[in-house]
Amino acid sequence: MGDQLPGPGMPAVPSSPAVQGRELAGPTVLRMLVGAQLRRLREAACISTEAAGYEIRGSHSKISRIELGRVGFKERDIADLLTLYGVTDTARRQSLLQLVKHANTPAWWQRYGDVVPSWFEPYLGLEQGAEIIRSYEVQAIPELLQTEEYARALTRARHPDASAEEVERRVELRMLRGRILTQPARVKFWAVLDEAALRRAVGGVPTMRAQLRHLCRLAEEPNITVQVLPFAAGGHAGEGGPVTILRFAEPELPDVVYIEQLAGAFYPDRPAEVVRYRDVMNRLGVQAQAPARTPAILHHILTQL
Repeated sequence: MGDQLPGPGMPAVPSSPAVQGRELAGPTVLRMLVGAQLRRLREAACISTEAAGYEIRGSHSKISRIELGRVGFKERDIADLLTLYGVTDTARRQSLLQLVKHANTPAWWQRYGDVVPSWFEPYLGLEQGAEIIRSYEVQAIPELLQTEEYARALTRARHPDASAEEVERRVELRMLRGRILTQPARVKFWAVLDEAALRRAVGGVPTMRAQLRHLCRLAEEPNITVQVLPFAAGGHAGEGGPVTILRFAEPELPDVVYIEQLAGAFYPDRPAEVVRYRDVMNRLGVQAQAPARTPAILHHILTQL
């Protein structure tokens, strides 16, 4: 994307195939990429967030949200910022503005907006654009690894007032999300499951048996790693509860920590916090049974159902 060399002291616009294909995953990661690029351009030009905000008739907090990829973009605003930052080369401007257009394109999952809470939508974009997903779960099988029947039973339990149609739409979305595990550019998924998640018979014994067999098959895939943290492990690094860490192919994007609660979610984003959660995941991988033991553990639990 753009063969022009950057001007003196200016970082280049990303041109990797991963960046060019991000529109397939949705706008969230593209917004993060554009925001990171704008931040580098602003810092290279020694311009404050206050001055940048004034240029686009906004505030410094608006610039911060733009640079973090947490809001949509107005092309006029981005064009004005590029001018302020000294980016005058036509090819370079058009490269970034083209990314802006893709970042403003509605994501495929927006048609499920009636069953996706606003706090969960950003995670969908991160999940669909990630290169590596690391997850620790306590009470349930990770959503990307669920069978349709298991997902349906769990949805009914968690949303007892939902209509049959709403339940089916939630399940349909969950199954579509799982395509990132099988599509050509497969995400690498590593899950550490507490033994409780494997023994809780969601949907009854037949549904749970089918789920455990499905998990056995998935664990054989080269891009999927499943480890079990047994009760016998005692105290462990993940006492704080479930957590997901997402990593992206683009080196300019930091890891994202995602923690979901009953009616919301938050993203600890201070570097020290991200390092701490990454350390927790690493220690859980050591404390859990080795991936090679997973089939035997799952088969043993199956015999006890």
